[in-house]
Amino acid sequence: MKKFGHFILKLFGWKVVGELPPDKKYMVVVAPHTSNWDFAVGLFARFSVGVKINFLAKNQLFFFPLGLLLRILGGAPVNRSKKNNTVEQVVEIFRSRDEFKLAITPEGTRGPVTRWKEGFYHIACQAKLPIVMVAPDYSTKELRIHEKFQPSGDIDTDFPKILDFFRTIKGRYPKEIPVYFPKKIKSKLELEALPEE
Repeated sequence: MKKFGHFILKLFGWKVVGELPPDKKYMVVVAPHTSNWDFAVGLFARFSVGVKINFLAKNQLFFFPLGLLLRILGGAPVNRSKKNNTVEQVVEIFRSRDEFKLAITPEGTRGPVTRWKEGFYHIACQAKLPIVMVAPDYSTKELRIHEKFQPSGDIDTDFPKILDFFRTIKGRYPKEIPVYFPKKIKSKLELEALPEE
């Protein structure tokens, strides 16, 4: 599959820049997400590097034969009902497996967003995982893999660093990476109004 993945990427002019870490467990944060093509680029890139990267899918989708295909591709079922905490479910998956790498798109949509979902960060902290930032740059046709980042547990310090990496990336369609502000601050205007330290 490595040769096949490399062949497909090369056929469309893409290449992988950087390497995934040798760790058995980590979070993969993929952004910016602006097109359905992002999944195809990521899938063939995964084949080309020979590392199984998992993704989350609703447990209702894991029926035969679709469930079998999803598992082959790396799908992991989660119950996303309001009564179940997705972060806790995923932390338990990591703890129950000897090897598991999970890719997440924190924007949650191809459209514009004013704030990223922070679940991946809390999963990484609770399961003591490094975070690997991966970005499809359509301006250079490079899937860029950043060196792993170990979260400190201080989200207000770490999150802006994560966002800064993705600001250098051009998605298939223009999309602004949002400014991070603590949850106690309700808007960017409130953030800008704070006195400088």
